[in-house]
Amino acid sequence: MEIDTCGIIGQSTTLCQVFRMLGKVAPTDSTVLVTGESGTGKELLVRALHANSQRAQQPFVPINCGAIPKDLLESELFGHEKGAFTHAIRSRPGRFELADGGTIFLDEIGEMDLMLQVKILRVLQEKEIERVGGTGTKKVDVRIVAATNRDLEREVAAGRFREDLYYRLNVIPLHLPPLRERGGDILVLAEHFLERFCERKQRARLALAPDTRKVLAAYSWPGNIRELENFMERVSILAEGDIVDPADLPRKLLDEVGDIVTLPEPAPVAPAAHAADVCRPAGGGFDWPTIADMRQRGMGLKDFLDTMEDRLLQEALAMAEGVKNQAAEILGIKRTTLIEKLKKKRPDA
Repeated sequence: MEIDTCGIIGQSTTLCQVFRMLGKVAPTDSTVLVTGESGTGKELLVRALHANSQRAQQPFVPINCGAIPKDLLESELFGHEKGAFTHAIRSRPGRFELADGGTIFLDEIGEMDLMLQVKILRVLQEKEIERVGGTGTKKVDVRIVAATNRDLEREVAAGRFREDLYYRLNVIPLHLPPLRERGGDILVLAEHFLERFCERKQRARLALAPDTRKVLAAYSWPGNIRELENFMERVSILAEGDIVDPADLPRKLLDEVGDIVTLPEPAPVAPAAHAADVCRPAGGGFDWPTIADMRQRGMGLKDFLDTMEDRLLQEALAMAEGVKNQAAEILGIKRTTLIEKLKKKRPDA
């Protein structure tokens, strides 16, 4: 099954792990709590959850719980009846009613007032809402997905978030890693954004100088993808030539990474790819090894390839119960080739 990643770009091992989990969770109706630092792309991930769910053809209704004043948030979520408060000149449905049959996304749930948390808990438990100023309840069929950049366990311990609601929301936790932990995705995304902004501004495509690539790969990106995207837009406007040199970079990047000469060379990366092109979740296909896999094991290319070949040889022998003719057939090679390979790796084979 091919997964719709809603345009998420990347090919790192950590991102692939997120999408393997998404492939398992999306088709269910389980409540999901997405965590991650600000700017990591939580809403895009939640949209991918909805797009791959059985509710994909039904409404997707987001609401930022931290962007709406506390005294208005209840009405936004649950709706209100005419005359419920000043300026309530007509009845109005809330986001839960608008999302009936689909998915509601409660972004920045950690900002929600404690009293309102009680009402969210009731929706999770009873599958019903009550409009502000109303006298009856209304059943709603919604999947709730929440997101936060806060540590909710710490918020619970501090008394700022209800423990019972936390456990109701955290049925399936999905954590989006910060950009600094996504390795080569930094340069994949940088080149993707740069190409997009150059195209929008109708200027020739810019290239990143080798030293610029080193700086971008070494910087910690505290603002994550949002910071990188904003920065590449700035570069697409202000860069003088066709090559983005370190001189075109903001001072704070250069100050953080230090002497460029001492920075490691970033690993070559493939052209920008949607996560679905390189990650095969839900048991749907083959996962290509990545540079991150090789580096994680502290190996060079030759040792890494030798290790993979050795594992395949041993797996084939195990499947064939040690019969080399059958093992060679499983691998699609001649028996003599198998024996030669085994002798190189284990002279006593």
